[in-house]
Amino acid sequence: MTLANRTQAPATTTSGRLFFLDLGGGRVLSANPDGSDLKTVVSEGRKLPDGLVVDIDHGYMYWTNMGNPKANDGSIFRSDLDGRNMITIVPPGGTFTPKQLQLDKKSGKLYWSDREGMRMMRANLDGTLIETLVDTSGGDPRPGPDARKWCVGVAVDADGGKFYWTQKGPEKGGQGSLRRANIAIPAGQSPASRNDIELLYDNLPEPIDVDLDLANRTIYWTDRGDPPRGNTVNRAPMDVAPGKRKDPEIVFTHLMEGIGLALDLKGGRMFVTDFAGTVYSANLDGSNKKTLLVAQGNLTGIAYVEKPAAK
Repeated sequence: MTLANRTQAPATTTSGRLFFLDLGGGRVLSANPDGSDLKTVVSEGRKLPDGLVVDIDHGYMYWTNMGNPKANDGSIFRSDLDGRNMITIVPPGGTFTPKQLQLDKKSGKLYWSDREGMRMMRANLDGTLIETLVDTSGGDPRPGPDARKWCVGVAVDADGGKFYWTQKGPEKGGQGSLRRANIAIPAGQSPASRNDIELLYDNLPEPIDVDLDLANRTIYWTDRGDPPRGNTVNRAPMDVAPGKRKDPEIVFTHLMEGIGLALDLKGGRMFVTDFAGTVYSANLDGSNKKTLLVAQGNLTGIAYVEKPAAK
């Protein structure tokens, strides 16, 4: 099935919950998928929260705090879904500027991108065994001076043994890229010397967060760069051979600094945030676009979760 002839039907309404971050206010917020029942679940002003994942089965949410982008003080926190019992998973300095965050339940790992740290990283759910999977620095000092090396978005195909990430490039610079590599570092190689990194798409305006539709082998990402290709949600096939890749398909436009992205694959829809403080929903092909919430601060990461079935 091609991108052009699928996901045209109206999105299915499913019960679930949205969680999203306000970077400016240091808040974690939650709402129903239609924007109703908006709640602030964490409001104590942590330093620049950016990436968010929810483990609905265990009742936890995890989020990254960028901290001062010029200082090595990034961290990752965990709390209950109501904001209680907040603890530090990765302490300040365990990562430089952590951005998007993903959860691989099967392996019990958190994956994240480290922007000014110029790294792709992961750790156990309790914060132990922090690893660098990719080092894009090329020997540059941290904080990295070259935005083309800044890692921002991350997505994981655990069954396929791959992870994906964006390198955003300079602001509005058209030098961003989307890449992937094997989860396992090749034998005899290091995070800085891997030969299995694939450049999937380059010359992107300013790509940010990433999510995957594995059943249809499609990758989605936000871009906060200049229009017409920026301030958009894009999608493209994951497995097209080099030399045969077409330009990514733009499925959502007119964002104001597009950042967060979460796919509800069961419901056939996406949720998107922008830095102007708006939460949107749309079908996966961009139709049925709705504005759910406005003026909620400077919004970054967003997660959608299905409520667990009653036992």
